[in-house]
Amino acid sequence: MYLGIDLGTGSIKCLLLDADGRTVAESSGAYAGDKPAATSIPGEIPVESWRRGLQQALDRLPAQQRQAVRGIGLSGQMHGLVVTDAAGQALRPALLWTDQRAADLCRSQAPAACGNPFAPGMAGPLLRWLAQHEPHTLARARWALQPKDWLGFLLTGAAVSDASDASATLLSDHRGEWDLAGARRLGLDPDWFAPLRDAGAGRGNLLAKLAAELGLPAGVPVAVGAGDTAAAIVGSGLVREGDAQLTTGTGAQLIVLRHQAPPASAVLNRYRSAYRAPLPAWYAMAAMQNAGVALEWARGILGLSWDAAYEQAFSASLRETEVLFLPYLTGERSPWMNPAVRGGWVGLAPADNAASLMRAAFRGVAYGLRAGLSALTEGGINIDLLKLAGGGSVHPAWRQLLADTLGRPLSVLQQANASARGAALLGGIAAAHWRDTDIEALALDTEAIFEPDKHAADAATVEYHRFLALYERLADGP
Repeated sequence: MYLGIDLGTGSIKCLLLDADGRTVAESSGAYAGDKPAATSIPGEIPVESWRRGLQQALDRLPAQQRQAVRGIGLSGQMHGLVVTDAAGQALRPALLWTDQRAADLCRSQAPAACGNPFAPGMAGPLLRWLAQHEPHTLARARWALQPKDWLGFLLTGAAVSDASDASATLLSDHRGEWDLAGARRLGLDPDWFAPLRDAGAGRGNLLAKLAAELGLPAGVPVAVGAGDTAAAIVGSGLVREGDAQLTTGTGAQLIVLRHQAPPASAVLNRYRSAYRAPLPAWYAMAAMQNAGVALEWARGILGLSWDAAYEQAFSASLRETEVLFLPYLTGERSPWMNPAVRGGWVGLAPADNAASLMRAAFRGVAYGLRAGLSALTEGGINIDLLKLAGGGSVHPAWRQLLADTLGRPLSVLQQANASARGAALLGGIAAAHWRDTDIEALALDTEAIFEPDKHAADAATVEYHRFLALYERLADGP
């Protein structure tokens, strides 16, 4: 068995693969409810919540299967920051990719050496913010880790990272290596950054104490792992130039595989980003912060269960309205790179109700994704078909709306949790069971294909232009 652990924003997911790459079991442990109670600050979470979530998820897997694990791989929410001492103990709650406190720093900075645009929740801006506001924390720091690398330290006692996470910090160069000279210029200690290894390399072996607590065999190899979007590339089996995928969850990512690194002079700023993939490749990405998080907020505000949200929003009897929804609760990345923009329903009429507002929320997220897709295609990237992965798009009507709005066929993969599967495959590579060259043969099969409906796609295009005009009017935020 090979275990993949995906440390997400709202939950941690575990997935077991057998020796042939088939999914044997899956589980999860939620910790979203811990955040407000534990810190009262959006964008923070105590790492103890992650640890409890991991225990909960593993306890839900059969003990016999856990004891059969021969390799472990990791993936995790990208960006964010965990500052620790030399023993790996967090010195403060973890900062998440949704955090906005470094937004003012981002407005005043030029593009980083890696060519990627600034976003407040990236490790570089967060470290600059800590240097200004919590110098006492950094005075005690030994490591500045990405979320999955904190988990890797917990499991193995080793501080290690990979290029997929490093290239998403704004502290790397265009090759995905640490830009140590640039860090020094920013007043950051280069020794804080963990050494980089390949995603499928071993970061160490599972510590005996943790193995006993988690019900896993001691000493099994643990792969370095990758950021969740990058791990999903492995999990889905994207290996060819131009392979494209939409992954939905708390956020959403449109990614296109590229075999060549961007030139050192590339300035992608507001349009898109380029990050290292776990295997020898890069990917261009349009990343949307407010996907599942906005839908979850809307559902909760309207007092709907998820079943009711889908049933009412996609009811054939629901009348059409003029209401639009901007999903930007926490600012937005692609394509706006605007931490100041905020969300809301606009165009309300007396006849609107929870059903029409929920439908507008789904459409607003889809329009935000279309804006990101446009950023990729306007940059010369051709996308004919999108593979669809992630747990945030399992309802057939939601999938059809995405296909209609994006104007592309969606090929739904049989395994929604591509990140956890990718982590498990990386664990198998670290254990020498698989090689990089096996990834294409292990690619996921297609469950279904959703083709755009021409009439619905034309209607979506008209409303999309209203959405863009609304964004322009509200782009400066409150």
